[in-house]
Amino acid sequence: MENISRLNVVHHLRKRKLLIAINCVAALSIFFFGYDQGMMAGVNNAKDYYELMGFAHQDPITKDPVITNSILQGGIVSVYYLGTLIGALFGGWFGDKYGRIKSIALGAGWAVFGATLQCASQNHSWMICARLINGLGTGILNAIVPVWATETAEHTSRGQFVAIEFTLNIFGVAVAYWIEYGCSFYKGGESEFVWRFPIAFQIFPLLCLFGMVWLFPESPRWLCKVGREEESRYILERLREDGVDSTGKAEAEFQDIRNIVALERKNAKSQNYLYMLFGYQSGKLHTGRRVQLVIWLQIMQEWIGIAGVTIYSPTIFGIAGLDHQTVGWVAGLNQITYTLSTLVCVFTLDRIGRRWTLYWGSVVQGICLFLAGGLSRVSINAKDAGNAARAQNFGGGAVSMVFLFTMTFGATWLTVPWLYPAEIFPLEVRARGNAWGVVGWSIGNGWLTLLCPVMFKALNEKTLYIFAACNVITIPMVYCLYPESNQRTLEEMNLLFAADSIWNWDAERNYRVLVEQNPGLVQAAGRGQSVVDPETGGVRKTSRGLSLDARGVGKSVSEESPDNEKAAAKF
Repeated sequence: MENISRLNVVHHLRKRKLLIAINCVAALSIFFFGYDQGMMAGVNNAKDYYELMGFAHQDPITKDPVITNSILQGGIVSVYYLGTLIGALFGGWFGDKYGRIKSIALGAGWAVFGATLQCASQNHSWMICARLINGLGTGILNAIVPVWATETAEHTSRGQFVAIEFTLNIFGVAVAYWIEYGCSFYKGGESEFVWRFPIAFQIFPLLCLFGMVWLFPESPRWLCKVGREEESRYILERLREDGVDSTGKAEAEFQDIRNIVALERKNAKSQNYLYMLFGYQSGKLHTGRRVQLVIWLQIMQEWIGIAGVTIYSPTIFGIAGLDHQTVGWVAGLNQITYTLSTLVCVFTLDRIGRRWTLYWGSVVQGICLFLAGGLSRVSINAKDAGNAARAQNFGGGAVSMVFLFTMTFGATWLTVPWLYPAEIFPLEVRARGNAWGVVGWSIGNGWLTLLCPVMFKALNEKTLYIFAACNVITIPMVYCLYPESNQRTLEEMNLLFAADSIWNWDAERNYRVLVEQNPGLVQAAGRGQSVVDPETGGVRKTSRGLSLDARGVGKSVSEESPDNEKAAAKF
């Protein structure tokens, strides 16, 4: 393949080995994302940092930081998410226009620039600008990397591969905690090295990502969309075939992609971000509904409690009665168990599906947060009453609930809100659709990290009850509004969202009808069949036009009248 560099790994690896290599590069980006999130927890508690930024001073007796400007503290953290919001929107547009590989390289390079500025910050104004710039790069990466990963993976293991990447995400959070914990002992924790080195450390994986991504294949789906079909076919063949006995699987998937590209272009006019948000001129693709689903899924991912637990876990452990010295290593230990818990999702996500993963996560997380809040209050009351033993016992119970919460989140809600947006959008706007998911995450995270210092200061442990209530809300939300994407090809998603109703049960019923009506729309890749005619060697053609209009919803297609058959709706 002359158009692909000889150095590209696609010429040297096949099937699972190639998928693993792609997954490793994607995981490097996700590792940086996790590290950058976890980093600020320790940085906020570094004496030189909070005094230089001007939002706190050190208590001369307890040596704990005394926050004097919680708005500034939260603002420095949350402005990063404004950057990710803007970066995601730009990255989604850039990724759909210029490809996934160039977008990843751009995001990595921009994030290096932002991290360098953060490391050199001299005051809070400088730091705010640097955090904003760093967020732009992160937003580009978050909009593109999950899309690239899902567009190269097989639909039967798509969830597993993305779940593995997010194991590295939480590993990044854990690495950030332990680096900062180690640095906190340097010169009594008062040196600027305590916070500048952890910020600088993120530059290393970003430089590795920038250098390596050029050696990896472009998304075959994006290549097909822009008319580079031979490259697309070649990369799919390397991803799906072993090179010995051709099963026609790659060709089948290629034909599915071609079908869906033609269908999308006939069914909807060109979509910009504003059109996507309101579903204007999207026809049966219903992009507006999909945008709302991914935005709110990401917002709720933050409001079920993980943003507060991740960034302000030292505060939560302090509420539980732990002293300043103990808080550091307990928070780091929490991140280790959090990392290990993500492996549960690797083995369950493609087995029980996205919806059931969210269900059991919400139930356990809600219970944990209600108990953590109650146990923390008992511990605080006991400490005030001078009963140290009772305070320690109930404080330990509260800490165990936080541990169980983060483990459950890692096994459930961590991955699905990032995977779902990368799965459900039409190919024509997939990167921009995933960018809307990052917008939701940025809104949820930025909003919450700005409010968290204020909430914990005003409500203390009662803040955990708010997070617990949000977990309860997510159960009917997912049940009613979110169709299952598990074990369905990316090309089948347009059938799944073709119903005019917002309810999940209507979407599923409509989907089953459309599958019967359009047997040639998504075929071999999803069902193990072949689109290659064994007698002629050519590609099988479908005998009827493709449509997203379901006829006879609520009854079998065979029961439709001849008049209805002739009245098949146009795109």
